[in-house]
Amino acid sequence: MSTGMPGALRRLSERLTRTSHDIEAAQLARESSDLGVVHIAAAPLRTRVTICGEVRSVTLRPREETPALDVEVWDGTESLHLVWLGRRRIAGIVPGIKVQATGRITTRRKVATMFNPAYEIVGRAGQPHG
Repeated sequence: MSTGMPGALRRLSERLTRTSHDIEAAQLARESSDLGVVHIAAAPLRTRVTICGEVRSVTLRPREETPALDVEVWDGTESLHLVWLGRRRIAGIVPGIKVQATGRITTRRKVATMFNPAYEIVGRAGQPHG
């Protein structure tokens, strides 16, 4: 005869021992689900998708002919690089901001990448959209 306590204790123990990274990942994944976008880890290649995540890094890749702005976005499931060719910066896109992007995902040097996506800044990480 089970009272359900072992399961409740297990869930409590799991909740108390989760790292801040695990908690943040779960929150970002939940926020993406709430917006109705595709999780990066589940996004099919070469198909138009919309993702949403937190900007982790912004890097200018200087090239002689054409500069490229490389923005790493993480949605709690996986990372994706958004690359805008011919751009040196985009106002408002800084680490810690949430961005929604639409485009086709490809792999470049074994890294998931979306080139020149349509985008929308949706707020700060941890804050609800709207």
